[in-house]
Amino acid sequence: MATVRFQNLRKSYGDTHVLTGIDLVMEEGEYVVLVGPSGCGKSTMLRCIAGLEDISSGDLFIGDRRVNDVAPKDRNVAMVFQSYALYPHMTVRENMAFALKVAKRSAEEIRVAVDEAARMLDLGHLLDRRPSQLSGGQRQRVAMGRAIVRRPDVFLFDEPLSNLDASLRTHMRVELMTLHKQLGTTMVHVTHDQVEALTLADRLVVLNKGVIQQVGSPRELFDRPINTFVATFIGSPSMNLLPATGHGATSTVDGVEGTLDVPSDGAFTLGIRPTDFTVGEGPLEADLIVVESLGSEAMLHMDLGEHRIVARVDEPQSFQSGDKVRLRPNKVHRFSAATGERLP
Repeated sequence: MATVRFQNLRKSYGDTHVLTGIDLVMEEGEYVVLVGPSGCGKSTMLRCIAGLEDISSGDLFIGDRRVNDVAPKDRNVAMVFQSYALYPHMTVRENMAFALKVAKRSAEEIRVAVDEAARMLDLGHLLDRRPSQLSGGQRQRVAMGRAIVRRPDVFLFDEPLSNLDASLRTHMRVELMTLHKQLGTTMVHVTHDQVEALTLADRLVVLNKGVIQQVGSPRELFDRPINTFVATFIGSPSMNLLPATGHGATSTVDGVEGTLDVPSDGAFTLGIRPTDFTVGEGPLEADLIVVESLGSEAMLHMDLGEHRIVARVDEPQSFQSGDKVRLRPNKVHRFSAATGERLP
């Protein structure tokens, strides 16, 4: 395993700046998940680690070695792509062994490495099959096994579960967490999936327009987002953001009747997560537009004055479209109206 360190790293394509001064240390054995909207630079960061992208300026270290000019094959990293990229004419065993054969490892060393990876990933009974005879989840496990046998210093995962259906994604998340505990290797993972990011990460890195917005544990980013971008990006449904005005010990939502016990002065942005409302009582009254039933819970989509908001409830059957709903925020976040930065 090894640390991965970005030092004022920049990546540009002509006048298009994709990464702008990235400073970040990924510790040995850490599971780091990169998230952000499309085009934010997360996949480019991953490809820089792999050596698939040239670095425009700054430095990248894997362990103690500066790897800016090191060829991908010499970096001792293994990458698992969104596409399984398996050789269709080879068996599972041959796919997993291919990189070791190219590296001219002994037949016994290859056999031991493949058998060990197959045991970890429950592939032992599939070693003689070809990719066309496997399910999507089995193919993804073979792609992971092909990476494991190389015993890399760093694993790189680029949207590895996005081609799987919902039940398989849940299963493979557990597989990835188990794999990380067994191997203890540094892992860097790019995803768009909120659940995937929050459940897998030791630390989350949120990017926007090539700039790191916040780094921390999933709980830290969920509980104390540093700005309105992180607040709305982390969590699903995203945080409700409302223009508000402080009056000392109390505040009001702009254009809405009812006073909140939120101390502030002047204009600010009030943030409330859908899970942080008491529904059925409180100083605010909203018009219920849509009930999104999710079985044991529901999301209430409501109009609060001119502002559309969402609240989660555990008893969806007691609400119908057109109802007037009373609300009380239990936990709030305050952000600068001018900059979007979190207020103390």
